[in-house]
Amino acid sequence: MNYLRILCGREENLPIYSEIVKCLEDITQFPELIEPIYRNAITIDETLLEKLRFALLRLQLYSEIHRNSDMEEAQKMQFVSEMIERTIFGGLFIERDSYVSE
Repeated sequence: MNYLRILCGREENLPIYSEIVKCLEDITQFPELIEPIYRNAITIDETLLEKLRFALLRLQLYSEIHRNSDMEEAQKMQFVSEMIERTIFGGLFIERDSYVSE
């Protein structure tokens, strides 16, 4: 799966995305990488921070749209993106119950 393409969408590739991709490729690395991702995020300017938040939202939307194709992959993407967003921003941009229902 091309996680970087999902994170970037039509926007630029931010360096922080590579750490997020590592988490998605190997979920066992996530506990070790959450703090470096957080520390990196708090040093970037507001415009890039907003781009990061939309990248995480893209992951959540992609996982929701494709959840029936590969439930395990969708859950992993959802978990990683939501935990990073909650850690950095203190909450979710869009709560799960407001997504499109089946």
